[in-house]
Amino acid sequence: MERMTPKHVDDPTGIPADAPRPALLRVEGLTKSFGGLQAVNHCSFDVRAGSITALIGPNGAGKTTVFSLISGFLRPDRGRVVLDGEDLTGLLPHQVFRRGLCRTFQIPREHGSMTVLENLMLVPPDQLGERFWNPLLRPRAVRAQERAIREKALEVLDLLTLSHLRDEYAANLSGGQKKLLELARTLMADPRIVLLDEPAAGVNPSLMARIREKIVQLNAERGITFLLIEHDIPLVMGLCDPVIVLNQGTKLAEGPPAIVRGDPRVLEAYLGGQHGAVDG
Repeated sequence: MERMTPKHVDDPTGIPADAPRPALLRVEGLTKSFGGLQAVNHCSFDVRAGSITALIGPNGAGKTTVFSLISGFLRPDRGRVVLDGEDLTGLLPHQVFRRGLCRTFQIPREHGSMTVLENLMLVPPDQLGERFWNPLLRPRAVRAQERAIREKALEVLDLLTLSHLRDEYAANLSGGQKKLLELARTLMADPRIVLLDEPAAGVNPSLMARIREKIVQLNAERGITFLLIEHDIPLVMGLCDPVIVLNQGTKLAEGPPAIVRGDPRVLEAYLGGQHGAVDG
């Protein structure tokens, strides 16, 4: 499968588009235990700004725990999470979110009793209408902000080709549509980096192709950095560079997909028996 390489414009500072880019996210020595089980063991890696980076590994390797540590849903026993020079370690999920780091979940967490459009409009923080006195004292400001949020939500739905579902209740969407809705919700926060947890899980090939296309488009046109957990090896090898491999809670290997898929340690720990998928 041919890898879809994002095309970046030159940086305003004059850095060529193909020059190595600095780390946007740094994971430094993360460690997390649950009782006697060490789920993450001194795990360290960088995610370059503007990259689509994969985090793969066998079941139980610690991938989702790492995501939860990065995004504030779990507090590490040791180690640090640094976003563009700012230490996020110990911040709560909503504080991490406001700094431009957003995550999706393997099982989407949509508000099923709300429409697709309402799900998006709920995302922006500090909305004036959330304070009970503002609709009474500042009705024009509240209405103006709601119009702006609605317009942005409609633009996001159009971008992800979900406009036809805007009035549908989120609970009625298919699995793939819910994955797109989660991605749309992250875009309402103007993210710098999005953590995608198994975007291909339970998604039919047609919708997965659309999700893949939108990831590439958002990366290339908006400069959004992606870090994704995925078990679909052909998808990973065709979409991501670099690929980071976890095993037993720590980094086992990292590099371009062509190098990683031929690493004997990776084949032994994770890809054994899947050689056909890796070569596809």
